[in-house]
Amino acid sequence: MGKDVLPVILKNLLDTYYPIEIDSTRSVDEKLPLMVEWWTRAHDLLVEQRIKKDLLATAVRESEAMLRDGYQLFFDHLYEHSIPLLIFSAGIGDILEEVIRQAGVFHPNVKVFSNYMDFDESGVLKAFKGELIHIYNKREGALLNTGHFQELRTRPNVLLLGDSLGDLTMADGVQDIENILKIGFLNDKVEERKQSYMDSYDIVLLKDETLEVSNAIMLYLTGNK
Repeated sequence: MGKDVLPVILKNLLDTYYPIEIDSTRSVDEKLPLMVEWWTRAHDLLVEQRIKKDLLATAVRESEAMLRDGYQLFFDHLYEHSIPLLIFSAGIGDILEEVIRQAGVFHPNVKVFSNYMDFDESGVLKAFKGELIHIYNKREGALLNTGHFQELRTRPNVLLLGDSLGDLTMADGVQDIENILKIGFLNDKVEERKQSYMDSYDIVLLKDETLEVSNAIMLYLTGNK
């Protein structure tokens, strides 16, 4: 398969499976095997391409991947106040880390839980590590990494940002939570899904591609009013 063909096939997979992911008429049990199928097929296609590790940085640099507006303040302020930032993603951890690194905000307080590439001795992608993390099992991903949550024992307050209902369980690995504020970003099929988001999140932001609200709350909570 030519490299020019891969983006087309991945886009076709997105067009096929994403509508299922955001279909409010289907239950999670109905969606689950299809989400696993989607990401498994996508990962298999990437492995077939024999992607080279040393080309990832260039690929990210030439892509349109970017963080939300306001990311600099968000990442820097959390780092300056020694507040852990845990990111759960059903995407590819190597890519996400590179995006954060190139944005200049991959601080020591940042920990990414995602699907990571496994390269052979010559730096060619041969598989993906561990169990598949998808939109509906981020909770399991969190609990599998409970060791990383030990340091959070003295931090009973959580600010959770998510853009799907599957994100609501991301903080389940944190023990003894006293306060949790959940902010939901709703981008597609807004009217159809708004009520379910409002029932689940404390704050729902419609078609908001920024971190303005999150930053305002963060500044308030850390005393920078």
